[in-house]
Amino acid sequence: MGATEDAASRCPAPHRMAAHFEGSSEGEFVVIGRVGRPHGLDGAFVVEDASEDPSRFEVGAELLVAGEPAAVVLSRHVGGRRRAIRLDRQADRGAELTVPRGALPPLESGSYYVADLVGMEVVDEQGARVGFVRDVLPGPANDALELETGLLLPLVEDCVREVDLEHRRILLNPGFTD
Repeated sequence: MGATEDAASRCPAPHRMAAHFEGSSEGEFVVIGRVGRPHGLDGAFVVEDASEDPSRFEVGAELLVAGEPAAVVLSRHVGGRRRAIRLDRQADRGAELTVPRGALPPLESGSYYVADLVGMEVVDEQGARVGFVRDVLPGPANDALELETGLLLPLVEDCVREVDLEHRRILLNPGFTD
């Protein structure tokens, strides 16, 4: 199992890439962050829910802000792994920062983007439907699958037996749906 925009794996697969997808067609876009609170007096802002791929926010990086093209003209670390950037255009707080899915690096075999999991059916060891993935929530030790029922399941090998991207199904190990 693997997903991907960060270097350190918190999933039982080779890679875990964080990226949130909109739509489902070939022309879909990946949400790599949101415009957060201002940082400093130079027009920079903190990137909320930022992609863990630092190249997304380097000076010169191109992205879309609320669907409109923009380029990063300033980039700095603001504590921990958080990043503040300034764009070549105005951006409203809360606006999504996106890139085309085609701009993402290719995945290694057995890996997936975390956002590929959203909407997948989750089934128990007998094949009974447990629910559908509403979101993948980052955590300090591992990510968690949030189902539309409100159930949270750790995205770890002890819980998740298999991620079947082709059939859009996640198979759980016994003991996690009680």
